[in-house]
Amino acid sequence: MIISTSRRTDIPAFYSDWFFKRIEEGYVLVRNPFNFHQISKISLKKDAVDGIVFWTKNPEKMIPKLHLIEDYTYYFQFTLNPYDKKVERNVSEKSHIIEVFKKLSIKIGKERVIWRYDPIILTPEFDIEYHIKSFKEIMSKLYGYTSKCIISFVTFYPKVRKNLEKIGAYEINKEQKLEIAYRFYEIAKEHSIKLDICAEKMDLSPYGIEHARCIDPDLIGELSGKKLGVGKDKNQRKLCGCAESVDVGTYDTCLHGCIYCYANSNISSIKENVKQYDVNSPLLCSKLAENDVIKERGIKSYAISQTSIFDK
Repeated sequence: MIISTSRRTDIPAFYSDWFFKRIEEGYVLVRNPFNFHQISKISLKKDAVDGIVFWTKNPEKMIPKLHLIEDYTYYFQFTLNPYDKKVERNVSEKSHIIEVFKKLSIKIGKERVIWRYDPIILTPEFDIEYHIKSFKEIMSKLYGYTSKCIISFVTFYPKVRKNLEKIGAYEINKEQKLEIAYRFYEIAKEHSIKLDICAEKMDLSPYGIEHARCIDPDLIGELSGKKLGVGKDKNQRKLCGCAESVDVGTYDTCLHGCIYCYANSNISSIKENVKQYDVNSPLLCSKLAENDVIKERGIKSYAISQTSIFDK
């Protein structure tokens, strides 16, 4: 089983103590986002977890306690964008985040810290030349601290369209995507960084850019020394290349305040949920109710033994 921590909120930035407590106790409870009273009990024991993928904009608070998961295979999807407070309202200063990125990379190795330049938003202020300049500047600062960068173009989800249009954001056409992708690739190549693209229909392989697998069983296999027999995650978007995983986060709990975020609906919901945060609770930002139904998910390791591989 692969644990996604988390597409729904930034657990490393805001709830790392809760996650480490869940690791200590060996399980986590997760509400079904589409059925509030349906709860899954997920094992976090080492023999059940093949790997953990952390999604974050700032894992600074987590770094001193990484020894608590030293027996687990894990890596980070670390988002670092060039936007100001109009777009990423509560994200720390980018100069500081870059230093956090470097610190994490030094501690766990550059192959376990993947840089996300995600999403690419075009506005009169954040035009193509702005992104080219910003990508090159950040790339130069992260050189030697990562081996891969994943990019994506903004999606105008209904819940974020209004916020995006307020800053003058507009749909990015094919020609603009191709220009950005090619110029990014040239910069990445100069720095010996592999460039992948997330959930994009266009074939950019002629530009040297492959479709990303952000939850990547091959990388987990390389880090763990075990081959994983796991398929594509059918619960994600059609264009998503991620392997099957179990997300342990909760929507409407991220405090970064990014206007493009699909995981938050409104500030009032976030405030109410965050009030319920309890580091000792098996649920993130939620309390158990009498009519909740808890079912244990029967998920085991995807690891394939070396013998079974050769026997095929």
